Amino acid sequence: MSGYHLMKKPKIEIEEREEEEPEEEEPEEEPEEEEPEEEEPEEENNDGNDGYMDEQIRNEQEEALVALIEHRTKEVEHLRQRIKYYKSQLDEAEKRLQDTQNKLARLRGRNNVKASKNLTNGREELKVERISPSPIKMSESSSQKQSQLTPSRPNQETMKPSGDNLNVSRRTPSPFHRSGDSSQNQTQSRPQLVIPAVTSNMSQPTKTKESGNKASGGSGSLPTSSAPTHVNSLSKLKGEHKTMETQPNGTKKKLEQREHEDLIKLISKSSSPVTIRCQTGCLLSSQHKRKLRSLVLCPTNDQLFVTSALDGVVNLWQVQGRGSTANLLSSTDCQSDKQRRWPEDIAWHPRGNKLFSVYNADGGDSQISLLNLNKGKERTRVSFLQDKPHIKGIINSITFMPWDDKSFVTGGSDHGVIIWTEKDGEDSWKPKTLHRGHHSSAVMGVAGMHHRDIVMSAGADKRIIGFDVLAGRTDYKHQIESKCMSVLPNPRDFNLFMVQTGTPERQLRLYDLRLRQMEIHAFGWKQESSESQSALINQAWSPDGLYMTSGSADPVIHIFDIRFNSHKPSQSIRAHQKRVFKAAWHHALPLLISISSDLNIGLHKIT
Repeated sequence: MSGYHLMKKPKIEIEEREEEEPEEEEPEEEPEEEEPEEEEPEEENNDGNDGYMDEQIRNEQEEALVALIEHRTKEVEHLRQRIKYYKSQLDEAEKRLQDTQNKLARLRGRNNVKASKNLTNGREELKVERISPSPIKMSESSSQKQSQLTPSRPNQETMKPSGDNLNVSRRTPSPFHRSGDSSQNQTQSRPQLVIPAVTSNMSQPTKTKESGNKASGGSGSLPTSSAPTHVNSLSKLKGEHKTMETQPNGTKKKLEQREHEDLIKLISKSSSPVTIRCQTGCLLSSQHKRKLRSLVLCPTNDQLFVTSALDGVVNLWQVQGRGSTANLLSSTDCQSDKQRRWPEDIAWHPRGNKLFSVYNADGGDSQISLLNLNKGKERTRVSFLQDKPHIKGIINSITFMPWDDKSFVTGGSDHGVIIWTEKDGEDSWKPKTLHRGHHSSAVMGVAGMHHRDIVMSAGADKRIIGFDVLAGRTDYKHQIESKCMSVLPNPRDFNLFMVQTGTPERQLRLYDLRLRQMEIHAFGWKQESSESQSALINQAWSPDGLYMTSGSADPVIHIFDIRFNSHKPSQSIRAHQKRVFKAAWHHALPLLISISSDLNIGLHKIT
């Protein structure tokens, strides 16, 4: 038994040793448990570094913001200075705009008080007529003021005893005006009827040289015409002829600029037209062998007009017996130098002493000719300008500019619009191309606006262009649905102009220069003999600007009242046997003058 106990004892010791073994391992694990405690000082060092870096970053950001604030402060100050500068510029621009508007208002006659300060004695008559535009106020007081004029108008007093002259000046617009609105134009147009006749002296010696016996017959009929006393004024003082020639022209232009009337507001406002009574009894042989092409009235002598035809001849006519007939004063062969072409279009020089004709640019032929009416021999009367600026094709139109008697404009089939300016020396004219790329087809008509240096052109490419000569750029541009064949400014409303188109029953379009791409009204007619529209058909404004006349493929003259709210003619007058090319209003007499393909000239009295 005791042996068994002795043997079991070691087992217990072994078990106790086995149980003690884990306790002996505990000290070996203790360093592992203390390792985290040794790392705590390292974390505290990292936190300190992070705080230092954050502070550094904050300092850098603060410095950057301070610098940015300084930069933006300077920027604000700079912008304030610029705003101050532009405000001053804006004030100056507003002042310039106001000055320009005031000038425009004075130009249009809206500011009579300011305009009267700059008026000369020769223009005082116009101011009197503006104050009393009504025909009812044509009293003795106004006639007394009109008699107190400068030395350039003393001949007007000698006209008073002449009953014919007074009747002409008073009856001139009466057939055209049958309403209250249009009667205002009756008195305002008086200066234009007297002043141009002064320069008719230039044509009187021409008649003597040109026509021989015919001229003597014409001079004998002068006492029955509208300006007999002006011939006497030339015979009294030939030395003053040059002064009298230039001064009335300048005075006339000033009067025209001051006679602007707002007619646009009257367009299409009346439900019924104001018709005129027209007698169509007198037809004269034109003395041309081929179809007529042009009819132009003299701008300075109310008795004279010219006709041209395809025979190349230009005939000078004198109205007789207050429009009952006309005498042929002279016939001049004006065919081109090389190809013997006829004049395509004719324009009077504003002084009334020369005629300018345009031809064809093909084959190196002459493009412009001058017919000097003061020269007697036919060979020396016609001369040709040497410059040939048009490239090719027909030169369709020529017209003098209303703002300057030393420049005219031509338009041709080469798409070009050329302005010609008179230089030093006799018959010396230099061309300058205004534009050649604004039209893609032939330029059919050109004209100058009265109150601005703008040249209007109408083309077969359906475009209407207004070119500012002073600025050298396009000021007006419009394109329509039909080809354009001519352009014609209104003589009284300087913003109104008419364009002839090829659209049946809408041939004549009215436009306002101030409104872009906007048609005010359209007139037209229906042709019986032909549906096509010919560029040879021309129009004309009445002196008061309220009526238009137009030729037609039919033997009739169409008359349009712009106040009539219809697209049809206010009346149509059967005046010829064949196509009517043009019917022009006489400046001083109640008379329409027409030309036709029947080779006749029509004189139609308005009663």
